[in-house]
Amino acid sequence: MGRRDHYYNKAKQEGYRSRAAYKLKQLDEDAGLFGPGNTVVDLGAAPGGWLEVAAERVGDHGKVVGVDLQRIKDVDAHTVTTIKGDMTVDETKAALKERVGDSGADVVLSDMAPNMTGEYNLDHARSVYLARQAFEVAMELLGTGGDLAVKVFEGQDLKALEDDMKNEFRYVRRIKPDASRDSSSELYLVGKHYLTAPVRSGDEIAVEIIDVGSEGDGIAKVEDFTVFVPETETGETHTVRITDVKPRFAFADVIEKR
Repeated sequence: MGRRDHYYNKAKQEGYRSRAAYKLKQLDEDAGLFGPGNTVVDLGAAPGGWLEVAAERVGDHGKVVGVDLQRIKDVDAHTVTTIKGDMTVDETKAALKERVGDSGADVVLSDMAPNMTGEYNLDHARSVYLARQAFEVAMELLGTGGDLAVKVFEGQDLKALEDDMKNEFRYVRRIKPDASRDSSSELYLVGKHYLTAPVRSGDEIAVEIIDVGSEGDGIAKVEDFTVFVPETETGETHTVRITDVKPRFAFADVIEKR
């Protein structure tokens, strides 16, 4: 029995709407996407297999929102709601933001794939286009430290999307779940820990040291965001280069004393 039959039959036996449920389970096991009480958005959610898995993983105190152009049959979980609409239009995005709430989503998912033409380069380009749309919508929905998982087909346009995601997340991984078919070129880009900081690694900026922390590093502020600068003292002003960005603070080195 091939893996395709195995996961298809397993989905039928365990009551999931599609074999794709096991891809999400494996992504979660590999990348640690979900936690109890999380708020999850699934873009292109029909037929709803990923909604079922997400609802299981976030528990009774979580929230799962699915959106798709197609109507999604109700999921048997009080934590799941759905929106019928185009995720890229303002009306749908406003509805998503209202469902998600002011704190933002903890996880945004997309298992969308284009209608296949059989011409690989075209199918790849279309998959990257869909993944980029999901990425752009996620930037409006994620809260600080949130995660994104998007499906894409391997090919020449993949690295540009991956690099753009790396600018917005602490790190990005490529994952191919075991439940994906051997013959499929699909993989998932998983961005971990969304950065809402006003700085990025490599930025060179002028800062004033306003305090010294418990570890002895100078503390500067950039739009109320904390930047730690070693070997500096209160009252000094320096040009620094950002070396590492975390969800709630960053580190920098002095490159010019002023």
